[in-house]
Amino acid sequence: MKVTRLAIEGVLLFVPVPHHDERGFFTRTFDAAVAAEQGLDPAAFIQDSQSRSRQGTIRGMHGRSGRGEAKLVRCARGAVLDMLVDARPGSPTFGEQVSVLLDDETFAHLYVPPGILHGYQALTEADVCYRIDREHDPAEDLAVRYDDPDLALPWPLPPGAISRRDLSAGSWADLRARLTA
Repeated sequence: MKVTRLAIEGVLLFVPVPHHDERGFFTRTFDAAVAAEQGLDPAAFIQDSQSRSRQGTIRGMHGRSGRGEAKLVRCARGAVLDMLVDARPGSPTFGEQVSVLLDDETFAHLYVPPGILHGYQALTEADVCYRIDREHDPAEDLAVRYDDPDLALPWPLPPGAISRRDLSAGSWADLRARLTA
């Protein structure tokens, strides 16, 4: 499994090496030993979740206050463009963003550390799987609008379905002011 450190501090991309033959393929989608070599505690991930999105759907940009939330994200079916924004005051990459294609051909896992805003757009109908390190507490939800002009996230498709929660999310400027106050 190849591991790449991305432009936002602490964000990792795990890309397995599938084995193809006449039957199809076999691949390891998670390896606790590889995660541990990167400083992650594999036992810390306590919940697995999955979402299905129609093409064009945007989910995000979400984060957690308090201790935050770490997660491993992968696209099990289809393809998504995953977006991350560093919302950790004091981080050398605070405010920086990165996008990563996750799909059912590379089987890559994206490690999203606590304090990072996360979202994605489904490029096809897509199933996204999350491995999360703590239980969800709605009181800690953070969100920034997917189309915030200060972030100017480069969504590749016209926006499809977007939840009411995401449409009513605040601005990056407001969140940044709250986080750095």
